[in-house]
Amino acid sequence: MLRILFLGDIVGDPGRKAVINRLPSIKEERSIDFAIVNGENSAGGRGITEKIAIDLLRAGAAVITTGDHCWDQVEIYELMAMEPRVLRPLNYPPGTPGAGSIVLETKKGKVGVINAQGRVFIQPPLENPYLMIEAEIERLREEEGCQIFFVDYHAETTSEKIGMGRMLDGKVAAVVGTHTHVQTADEQIFPGGTAYLTDAGMCGPLESVLGRKIEPVVERFRTGLPARFPVAKGVVGLRGAIVDVDETTGLAIAIERFAEDWEPAQK
Repeated sequence: MLRILFLGDIVGDPGRKAVINRLPSIKEERSIDFAIVNGENSAGGRGITEKIAIDLLRAGAAVITTGDHCWDQVEIYELMAMEPRVLRPLNYPPGTPGAGSIVLETKKGKVGVINAQGRVFIQPPLENPYLMIEAEIERLREEEGCQIFFVDYHAETTSEKIGMGRMLDGKVAAVVGTHTHVQTADEQIFPGGTAYLTDAGMCGPLESVLGRKIEPVVERFRTGLPARFPVAKGVVGLRGAIVDVDETTGLAIAIERFAEDWEPAQK
């Protein structure tokens, strides 16, 4: 059995510190073989930097996925070119820096991670992920000999995420959604053997609106006026999923939601 840990969108400094602090212990406590984190909001709530990526990899993340905020930090272009373990969505056009997938060798076989972005109510509009993911899975099977695949589907609507999970049922070990920052309660294994969760949730401050300070977000909704949304502080919720995979079939044995709260040290 191969055990995969996936942690949802890391939000700002609080989420980043919580993941870096807890990931090594979580891996040991839960016998994790392979850890994936979504880092697209890890730099001040928007994007990711080279230093943050290095810190997350050193803490024990095997792969870092992203999403629609992938390019918010200028240095990401160089990072994508030099670090294959940091993914951008697969469905950007040819010539875009970086890659949307990677295959890594583990003691229990090869693991492929695919990162794709939805198209409903999310910007920018990208190529059709449904078509591109299927083609990418076939390519990685043929060229890399990979049988175990984990998909981070970064999308807004539940229907688009569920549709992706259903389409890939029996073809990948797991499809877990990101982007909406709220952990859903629909973890399941589809009939073909693919583990599914509509949204992993975020790694960010609990006393917040999706990781941001409450007051400016509420004021924006009240008045419609532009506002800045600083990252909130306080206790951090670490949210994600743990998926157990049969190494011989590449399909899921079990999936459970992961939820843990982390309180930063008081200064």
